[in-house]
Amino acid sequence: MHIPDGFLSTPVWAALDAAAVPSVAIAVRRAQRGFDDSRVPLLGVMGAFVFAAQMINFPVGIGTTGHLVGGALLACTLGPAPAAVVLSAIISIQALVFQDGGILALGANLLNMAIFGVLAGWLPYRLWGSGRWRRQAIFAGGTLSVLVSAILALSELLLSGVRMPLPVLGLSLALFLVSALLEGAITLAVVEALEAIQPGFVRAPAQGHSAAWAALGVTAVLLAGVGVLFAAGAPDGIQKLVYHGGAVAHARGLISTPFSGYETAFLPAGWARKAGAGLAGIAFIYLLCVGIGRAVVRRRSA
Repeated sequence: MHIPDGFLSTPVWAALDAAAVPSVAIAVRRAQRGFDDSRVPLLGVMGAFVFAAQMINFPVGIGTTGHLVGGALLACTLGPAPAAVVLSAIISIQALVFQDGGILALGANLLNMAIFGVLAGWLPYRLWGSGRWRRQAIFAGGTLSVLVSAILALSELLLSGVRMPLPVLGLSLALFLVSALLEGAITLAVVEALEAIQPGFVRAPAQGHSAAWAALGVTAVLLAGVGVLFAAGAPDGIQKLVYHGGAVAHARGLISTPFSGYETAFLPAGWARKAGAGLAGIAFIYLLCVGIGRAVVRRRSA
């Protein structure tokens, strides 16, 4: 779902970068409302879990993979504005540290997933999440969040002149639909698992739910340290599409870090490289999200 650099034309990525800055700023400002110290660690725990889950690609058919995006899951547990802030932090770390998604295309990825994807995931839960249709609302939120993000990404590629033959575009849309349905199912399964561990977690996640927090933290470590060994290696939907369209020849990375490609360059090849990058990633995300949360609380109190 992350768009790399070299795929979007300069007018498209520049306009989206310009739009992303105030959008994330508004999310940060709105996250201040009703936010307190007790919720700050939850931002880090949820961010670390979603980052680790995003590392686990699963096959969705025809040499293509998908992974949890997490916008709806974050929106259900944190609320839409904090969810947008946390997912923005994740996407930024992925681009700047792991070269997953472009730096010039960062604005596009933030808008697609952290802003509009989160809002799309929140809408069904906001409308029906408190009644008899709660489970269906959570599933629909997960599904809708990925569909909206995918359609926006495809539109941006089309505006940038990326060639998409109709058969390939149709197949890509079908694969995105499969990914979206899996997102909905995973989102619902995680929410129900958390509430099985700690009833009422989603409605009041910051009030004494140490068991659910611990489960999320342990799962994040296991996914980052062990789950990466079982992740599928095929490209995701966006990558598959641009490979067929020939745009991959224009892809480029602007920077390189010791964690490029979710592998730790200074560790021995194999499991250690992948696990090291994954564990470093959840530490980065946890610290960044907690830091943002504390800054938000201090600013509100000032």
